[in-house]
Amino acid sequence: MKKNIVIGTRGSQLALWQANFIKSEIEKLFPDLTVALNIIKTTGDQITDRPLAMVGGKGLFVKEIETALLNNEIDIAVHSMKDMPGTLPDGLMIGAVPKRENPLDVLISRDKSLLANYKKGAKVGTSSLRRASQIKHLRPDVTIADIRGNLDTRIKKLKSGEYDAIVLAAAGLRRLGLEEEITEYLDESIMTPAVGQGALCIETRKNDADIAMIMQKLNHPDTQVCVTGERAFLKEIEGSCHIPVACFAKIKDNIVSMMAVVASVDGNTMVKEYAISPVDQVEESGRELARLVLEKGGKTILEQLKTHDK
Repeated sequence: MKKNIVIGTRGSQLALWQANFIKSEIEKLFPDLTVALNIIKTTGDQITDRPLAMVGGKGLFVKEIETALLNNEIDIAVHSMKDMPGTLPDGLMIGAVPKRENPLDVLISRDKSLLANYKKGAKVGTSSLRRASQIKHLRPDVTIADIRGNLDTRIKKLKSGEYDAIVLAAAGLRRLGLEEEITEYLDESIMTPAVGQGALCIETRKNDADIAMIMQKLNHPDTQVCVTGERAFLKEIEGSCHIPVACFAKIKDNIVSMMAVVASVDGNTMVKEYAISPVDQVEESGRELARLVLEKGGKTILEQLKTHDK
């Protein structure tokens, strides 16, 4: 077995928290191993002046790290699962999915108002088309404005008065000890989370037996099942992280329930569908859910989005 493990990660505060968390878990489980971090700057980190949808979506946060993994410069990569495209490069796989943090989106508002009660014309910051479209559907009278930067930067922009409220993932705030900033958790029926939101992805090379042994200890089966269904939906719908599509799965008594949303950019049109399946049929259920969403109007929405982007 290998004696030294190198983890590839982005250099943001949250990414480093996630990588150090996995590092500590490996060290606890395998005390004879030496684990180090290799910080890799991605294209997504270098572009801070434009919305991600304009430059290719959140897959930009993983490409350089995946290249390092394929080139054997690192042994594993730690990502936020919601940053992962539906299809991985040849030779790579999702080695483990640790237990999921809170998967919901949250609102942080300067005056502590809830989203449903916010004043007309309020400026709400988000970098996500998925969040923006669902907010517009619920509250067409508020103004959506793009916001970039790490969590601290976004919160500072809010508190300085640039925005009335911002919408973020609960998981990152909770991991960094910023939970007290949260004004409101947005229920999945109102704001359906991104595929994989709240979960970590440990990406590995295929056929790496030493690493596979470690991954077995880090994997959380229930989280893996839910994420597998969500990602099957994403792949079938040919979606990337920068289109307004959402899918969220929950598991209880070996039954997986999934909900999925595709919304137009302006929020006027929304398709929302549901699926239930046994654990061992979750991938097919995710694919069927995608086909249902497309059939019920999602295909038209996504085609209009492609036309809009040209």
